[in-house]
Amino acid sequence: MNRLLYKLTRLHAKLEEEIRGELRRRFPDNMRLLRLKKVRLQVKDRLHGQGLRRAESELAR
Repeated sequence: MNRLLYKLTRLHAKLEEEIRGELRRRFPDNMRLLRLKKVRLQVKDRLHGQGLRRAESELAR
């Protein structure tokens, strides 16, 4: 796994943890949840794109 994929995977996991923590609060901050989920989706899209590019490059070999 290259460095970028590793960092994105770790960031995605951290965002998941923060979302779960916010949801456990008595009064979750809906705006914070929205921002966290938006960033998590951006990271997931980037991970998916990186994975596709990596697979394509391996097939080209």
